[in-house]
Amino acid sequence: MTMDDFFDTLQTTFGDRARRDVSLAPLTTFRVGGPADWLVEPITSDEIITALRLASEAGVAVTMLGGGSNVLVSDEGVRGLVIRPRGGRVSRIDVMHIRADAAVTINGLVRWTIHHGCAGLEAWAGTPGTVGGGIYGNAHFGGRLLGDLVAAVRIASRNGASSDVARDAMGFAYDRSRLQKSGEVLLSAVFRVSAGEPTALRAAARKSLAFRKGTQPLESPSAGCIFQNPEPGRDSVPGGLPWSAGALVDRAGLKGLTLGGARVSPTHANFIVNDGHATARDIRQLITQCRDAVHARFGVELREEIVYLGDFGDVRGKPDPTY
Repeated sequence: MTMDDFFDTLQTTFGDRARRDVSLAPLTTFRVGGPADWLVEPITSDEIITALRLASEAGVAVTMLGGGSNVLVSDEGVRGLVIRPRGGRVSRIDVMHIRADAAVTINGLVRWTIHHGCAGLEAWAGTPGTVGGGIYGNAHFGGRLLGDLVAAVRIASRNGASSDVARDAMGFAYDRSRLQKSGEVLLSAVFRVSAGEPTALRAAARKSLAFRKGTQPLESPSAGCIFQNPEPGRDSVPGGLPWSAGALVDRAGLKGLTLGGARVSPTHANFIVNDGHATARDIRQLITQCRDAVHARFGVELREEIVYLGDFGDVRGKPDPTY
């Protein structure tokens, strides 16, 4: 199959939801990055499986993209097929469990649970991205991990074979899940919930949103936190210093530092923001500068929380799926 044949097959299957040479910058929260060779936007799990199978049969590399948060796309773009699921639905399984498709936004999931009186996810209000991305990276907020609320997931292999996986087999840890190593793609997740009163749940969600607005630079394009916080038992932080990546970057004197159109946020030093004309290269170089400065000053090796997509020269985009 030629690449023209591959695209023809995509268009026959997905219609105008299959496109070629698509700029990815508008599809990410950083608002930077070059084009994808091909992009398809499936609506259902079956369509995601179909796209995976078509790419596998054609020998085309696949990158998953959901809400576009927590990623940095190379200025040169991403080779192969980018699958960007859209839509999705949430449904109740029983009084203790709900199911959400991978493409559902975290905010959409929170709104659904509040409306239906399901407690447990309201504190995640304001979290960017999708369920797929949240599970892939085991998103964290306020000392809690999203994976702690998961009962089971449905995943697909790169050739499109699907299976159900229990939470205990997902390898959840801080900012980690088995999807980062296995190359599997999330189709849906089952979350544990309890009964709640919508008015109280809505108040909790508003409190979470207010906290984010007061502590994060939500007014500027960013990808969320750049670095993982150091972990006790895994990292070593000198006495008297906080176990916080943002605080370490701040104490290294980097808050407000600019490089090209990229800037370390004056609001929260673990955020790098796009001042409007940043390139992915600007952002990547500023990340490296922050990491190196913290290591030189405090001996702490910060690990990036964001995922690189495409070729950055010194950093290859992860071949794993991301959302």
